[in-house]
Amino acid sequence: MLSTVDRIKELFSTFSKTPITAIDMLPQAGSERHYYRLHTADKTFIAAYGANLKENETFIYFSKHFRQKGLAVPEIFCINTEKDIYILEDFGKDSLLDYLEKDGFTGGVYNLYKESLYQLAQLQVKGHEGLDYSQCLTNTVFGKQAIMADLLYYKYYFLDALRRPYNKQKLIDDFEALSNYLSHTEYKFFMFRDFQSRNILIGKNGSTHFIDYQGGMQGAPQYDVASLLWQARANLNDEWKSKLLEDYMTGFEQTLGKSINKETFRSQYNGYVLIRLLQVLGAYGFRGLFERKAHFLTSIPLALHNLQWFVKNQSLGIALPEFKKVLDICTSEEVIQEFTPVQATAETPLVVTINSFSYKKGIPQDITDNGGGYVFDMRGILNPGRIDMYKTQSGLDKPVKDFIEQQTEMLQFLNGVYNVVDISVSDYIKRGFKSLMINFGCTGGQHRSVYAAEALARHLRNKFKVKIVLTHTNKQNWVQ
Repeated sequence: MLSTVDRIKELFSTFSKTPITAIDMLPQAGSERHYYRLHTADKTFIAAYGANLKENETFIYFSKHFRQKGLAVPEIFCINTEKDIYILEDFGKDSLLDYLEKDGFTGGVYNLYKESLYQLAQLQVKGHEGLDYSQCLTNTVFGKQAIMADLLYYKYYFLDALRRPYNKQKLIDDFEALSNYLSHTEYKFFMFRDFQSRNILIGKNGSTHFIDYQGGMQGAPQYDVASLLWQARANLNDEWKSKLLEDYMTGFEQTLGKSINKETFRSQYNGYVLIRLLQVLGAYGFRGLFERKAHFLTSIPLALHNLQWFVKNQSLGIALPEFKKVLDICTSEEVIQEFTPVQATAETPLVVTINSFSYKKGIPQDITDNGGGYVFDMRGILNPGRIDMYKTQSGLDKPVKDFIEQQTEMLQFLNGVYNVVDISVSDYIKRGFKSLMINFGCTGGQHRSVYAAEALARHLRNKFKVKIVLTHTNKQNWVQ
């Protein structure tokens, strides 16, 4: 039986006689799809593999329809007979989020957001024209049922986990009222559903392009705008959010060819902002509080601060008394502090020493006064070093990182490490301890241990702002 890569090569050969010179497996995101970048002598392509045939069919249908309208989506060049592999246009590696994180809140990045919102209006309005919504992956319309699902997701996976008292029936009644209000929006066009900066790719000439819209359906255009401007990871400032909303409404009016009632539009936009904020909290609660994935817990304080600002500064235009009580509970300083980790300051004496090492050379010695710490054995993780193409690389190299993230149990292993180590780091900061040593060992100290040490250092810096000394003790012996 042919491997996925071999099947991709076979399909590509039916489209182009130009040979593939290299294939990079791209990091997997939240879905079960796998993406590969195909290199030829003068061009690159993206190959997608997905076992969910309905999802593939929806993406392919949407893409072909949108391309016919001249919209900012990739062209699909060929599809295999099984419909689980297809080759599409490559817009490059840089997303809008990459530009924001690299350049910050600059005029250039603002213009990329503005252009993205203009292209969004084009996709929503022109893409809606003649679209067969029966091809949608799940619901054809984002209406009352879908809104209620998002609200209940928040209730079950975040609100109820707080164990604070509230009137459950009155809250459900308020959910019903809000769902009715938002589902009767004046405008319903194509709704991207997951319109966030990772799904916006920036071409070499600064052009914007969209990916991952297969979850789209008919719905309110405000939802997508709320998704982009209130994305927690982007953390846009209030001035940008306000100005970009105005820019979007201008572009939306131009695309429609008529003016809109901006006051009503803003009011319903605020409702969808709230829905998105709560849906995100539900997701963080599910991943962090129920699945115990530590890195999702670190996102909860930021999401709560976003919700707190919204509750204090925005109005929905509808009375929801029990809902307001619940939002006040969630945005109280007591709850926010409950999820906010202790963080180091410039005066904090703690230094966390993290080492990768080879068991052939022995465990690094802790020469500090108190000693102790952790040693994690990485040899239970599949070893990339056994594969020829990775032998001369290390856990610092992207191909090795991709292999470890996609082909091993590393991420699950590290989640357990984070849960254990976080307890000690938090306690050591509070008690004024000076040192903590954490060691990751594997056979050669080159791949798995290096990746894990780098990942923990990044996690502790982000969560605790603590000082880190990171050393790859066997680097001089890595195979070159």
